[in-house]
Amino acid sequence: MAPSARIGSFPPKNVLENLVSLVERVGPWGYVIIFVIVMLECQPGLGFFMPGETLVVTGGFFASQGLFSLPGLIVLVTAAAIIGDTIGFEVGLRLGRGWLLRHGRWCGVRQKQLDRVDAYFHRHGRKSVFLGHFMHIFRALMPFMAGSSKMPYARFVSYNAVGCVLWASAFTLLGYFFGASLPLIERWLGRASAILLGIAVLVGICIWLWRGSSRGRKSL
Repeated sequence: MAPSARIGSFPPKNVLENLVSLVERVGPWGYVIIFVIVMLECQPGLGFFMPGETLVVTGGFFASQGLFSLPGLIVLVTAAAIIGDTIGFEVGLRLGRGWLLRHGRWCGVRQKQLDRVDAYFHRHGRKSVFLGHFMHIFRALMPFMAGSSKMPYARFVSYNAVGCVLWASAFTLLGYFFGASLPLIERWLGRASAILLGIAVLVGICIWLWRGSSRGRKSL
């Protein structure tokens, strides 16, 4: 069945519906639209209004219909997330947390949200960079907070890149394999993020335990 037949079953979502239709109509130029939206979703404030996650899933569905290349789409989404996070990091590094506190209210950033992200980031700096894309508030604020906290960029990008690859692959493949249930997926996107976040944490714990046991065997 053509992609338009499936997408037509989406509930009306104004901007999101128009974006999905545009991505379908423009063919290969849809890559550009997905790239820009994912990149903007990583910016403080703007990220709250960008449907990047839904577009990535939709792009995966279009790949299953032959409109996009699946490997190319995963690479594109990963690159957009890394570049977007790098821009957010640089903005945070140059402007600082005080700037976001003064101006954040104009783009939906509230003191309570900022305090939550800030506290979590300072407790779990590297983990929050790795897992940030699986939590909507973190996608929009985490890179800025990392930059304003003066985290070394090399450390930031090393953890961030792995998280971006995992996020891009998981949500693109979600759309690719389960595209027939796009309306259901759309309703479950927040829970899907939580499930994938749990899987990522479990994998991280297993790696940590494996490394610990390897060090123990070497010491013996």
